[in-house]
Amino acid sequence: MKILKNIAIILSIGLISSCSSTSQFPVSTVVPAATMTAKIKKQGQQNHLVTINASSLASPDRLESPKKIYVIWAVSESGVTRNVGHFNQENAVKATYKASFPYQPVEVFITAEDEEGLCTPQGIEISRTTL
Repeated sequence: MKILKNIAIILSIGLISSCSSTSQFPVSTVVPAATMTAKIKKQGQQNHLVTINASSLASPDRLESPKKIYVIWAVSESGVTRNVGHFNQENAVKATYKASFPYQPVEVFITAEDEEGLCTPQGIEISRTTL
């Protein structure tokens, strides 16, 4: 009975962890102290929940070329790049982003911009990762 319980627990953990994928952003030359990860998890039939966490991310106004906001971009499987939002900086140590997409993003990247509602990236690219 104990063996079956342990096997069930191991299988449950394996199923939970297989439903999501985490990618590490490479070290940025613009903000080298920042550590950033992107996690994608399938929600239902078509939606995908993307969570991006950053720690030690300098405020955009402290960059060598000061900017106002960090904008997050997602690239779909068809190659379309979309502005999907910006970081909510909780404090100087941690920034988070969480959103559900109706498509599978294959790549996400972050830029420092002067305004939030841009249709194409115009500022400094901070870092990029594939999902």
